[in-house]
Amino acid sequence: MSQAPQRSALDVTAAQAAAEAGPADPEPAYRQDRPMETVPVETVPVETVEVEAVNKKEKRGSLYSKRVKIYPKLAHGRWRKIKWIVLAVTLGIYYLLPWVRWDRGPGQPDQAVLLDLPARRFYFFWLEIWPQEVYFLTGLLILSALALFLATALAGRVWCGYSCPQTVWTDLFIQVERLIEGDRAARIRLDKKPWSFDKLWRKTLKHAAWVAIGLLTGGAWVFYFADAPTLTAGLLAFDAPIVAYAFIAGLTFTTYWLGGHMREQVCTYMCPWPRIQAALFDEESLLVTYRDFRGEPRGPLHKNQLRKSKGDCIDCNQCVAVCPMGIDIRDGMQLECIQCALCIDACDRVMDKVGRPRGLIAYDTLPGVEAAARGGKRRLRPIRPRTILYGGSIAVVAGLMLAGLASRTSLDLNLLPDRNPLFVTLSNGDTRNNYTLKLINKSQLAHTYSLTVEGLPRARVSVLGSTTPQVAAPRDTIQAARIFIAAPTADLTSDLTDIALVLTDETGRRDRVGTVFRGPKK
Repeated sequence: MSQAPQRSALDVTAAQAAAEAGPADPEPAYRQDRPMETVPVETVPVETVEVEAVNKKEKRGSLYSKRVKIYPKLAHGRWRKIKWIVLAVTLGIYYLLPWVRWDRGPGQPDQAVLLDLPARRFYFFWLEIWPQEVYFLTGLLILSALALFLATALAGRVWCGYSCPQTVWTDLFIQVERLIEGDRAARIRLDKKPWSFDKLWRKTLKHAAWVAIGLLTGGAWVFYFADAPTLTAGLLAFDAPIVAYAFIAGLTFTTYWLGGHMREQVCTYMCPWPRIQAALFDEESLLVTYRDFRGEPRGPLHKNQLRKSKGDCIDCNQCVAVCPMGIDIRDGMQLECIQCALCIDACDRVMDKVGRPRGLIAYDTLPGVEAAARGGKRRLRPIRPRTILYGGSIAVVAGLMLAGLASRTSLDLNLLPDRNPLFVTLSNGDTRNNYTLKLINKSQLAHTYSLTVEGLPRARVSVLGSTTPQVAAPRDTIQAARIFIAAPTADLTSDLTDIALVLTDETGRRDRVGTVFRGPKK
């Protein structure tokens, strides 16, 4: 990174010195009566980029018009570093998580995160989710949605700008393109050049790298559905299931096409979130904002110019050049803006070079902009009815899920009475009801359960195919049994009696499931 040239003491104001030293307040108050001072020749190394916003309202054509390619310039600064960190963490989790091992005992998969479709299990570290417990996954989806609502209420499309898979993979694809073809100006020149060996090998290498990333993406996805080392060996030996190859091929193509070619069009036309977000944030939400009271009237900066009649914006178009969506944030809030804040980094660097305070473009609220225009200080209101609603909903759903996990047992019971016939009268005059008992033994130990009845003292229990009232439940499986409960008709005080079937294992632990016993009308 080049270092800013030295300036004379007369040219450095107190505000400039505070900005260079790293201001304590990242959003210093700005007063309109502080015009830009005379800027020496050596302090104007700001390149004016010849670029026009692709998504300007007046420039938009038909939805079927040819796409205008966007060449984002590499930004440098705090927000770009944060995006690099988020990219590394999210992609690291996605690619490496299937390889994390977790010991669950003999006969159990040792992959930490595994969606085992043949066994109908979802393993997540210490949790084993059965199909009957799909409500846990539903709760997780609800929590994710509410967290997205809360993040949007606080900071707009911050999810889109930093964590959305489309953003993350597009960022990765652009970086690969930048490493092979160069930054913005070099890529534009290369595209305009006639075909040559230099252009051919660069384009070929770029697309090969994109396909390789897509292949790794598709391969990592299928590893979540089978043991990763075993499936890898099968894929390399070409004896893996055909569905694995199909999924890898499909995801390779979609990753390559969406991240390499469609990019911002996915966010603008395909994704419904830009249309939904407007209902989720308000005037107190932090959004990437151009402070026009500071920047206007904008105009180019000339050497030794005294800018008393112009704003801080020198119309260098650096904010447009770094935008991956091809918009001009100075036109105001736009549907296409993903709040990635790269324009903030670009503008702050320009302000540093021309000796003005940072924050011409910044995360701000509408009241914050109005307060700054009056020379006041911004006061954030993260706690307000909207965020309380979202935060409270997250707490309720999370509490319900934690309560469900805490009360989760290793044995689930379901006792279904026969509906036809409702009851049978035996030869000795007793009344018998027939049931189907389903046991889900989630533990890694087999159990044998003895059956008794509560609610009818003289009731007798028998099991189809067994000489004793016992049911065996193998480990980690679902077991079904036909149960017969007979009771003296004289003990029935009505045609519907509440009873409970009690299961006692070999350790003395008791589980019960309620049902009804039907008999003749009294």
